[in-house]
Amino acid sequence: MNDRSSTPSSPASWTLAGKVALVTGASRGIGRATALLLAARGAAVAINYAGNEAAAREVEAAITAEGGRALVVGFDVSDPAAVDRGVDAVVKGLGALHILVNNAGISIDALLMRASPEDLARTLDVNLKGAFFCSKAASRPLLRARADGRIINVTSVIGEQGNAGQAMYAASKAGLIGLTKSLARELAPRGVTVNAVAPGFIATDMTDAAIKAEARDALLKQIPLARIGGAEEIAEAIAFLAAPAASYITGHVLRVNGGLLI
Repeated sequence: MNDRSSTPSSPASWTLAGKVALVTGASRGIGRATALLLAARGAAVAINYAGNEAAAREVEAAITAEGGRALVVGFDVSDPAAVDRGVDAVVKGLGALHILVNNAGISIDALLMRASPEDLARTLDVNLKGAFFCSKAASRPLLRARADGRIINVTSVIGEQGNAGQAMYAASKAGLIGLTKSLARELAPRGVTVNAVAPGFIATDMTDAAIKAEARDALLKQIPLARIGGAEEIAEAIAFLAAPAASYITGHVLRVNGGLLI
């Protein structure tokens, strides 16, 4: 039997010291909170952004101010060639890659009759294809990491239960769950785990723009914990799945939604 020596409650099973993580969409929201927390747990963190370099640099500065290691890497996750170059830059700049957090995502909401082919293509390109391209590019260094290798995909409660006016977003996030389960089976023989975190409604720029005040009140009545979640709470779930403590968990979708979907 493989004795990992440290108990689940020991600090060694939670630390990420010596690990290198790449977080996509890390300049704001859940990605930013995740990058900061992984760094606080000891990981060197590559901060990916697509358009807002200034915000990514702020995350980098916050990490280095605390004595951590960080690298800013700008690329569009929907461009496979750019993804390949970005992952190469991470490995060269930080020396390895152990943890990939596929967080980059967009939401283009529209009723079915008004949804355009272009909006559907862009949603799938970023949310689903982006995670596929990043996982593919990262697979070689992750396989070298073996039992330390982690892929964590950020899906959504909408991908599990659907929502009117969000068919494109729901389809992309549901696809991400299927990708998670397939990659978990494919990479398990080399010790790499693949899991997903499914946030409920979280206070981010994206949700703040999408949910009007009156809709927010109605939404809170549907959530048993009666509040909107925080980005830091999603980051905690991601950090757990990235840690040695989660070494025997793969193919799992961890719901962090305040009881919205049980």
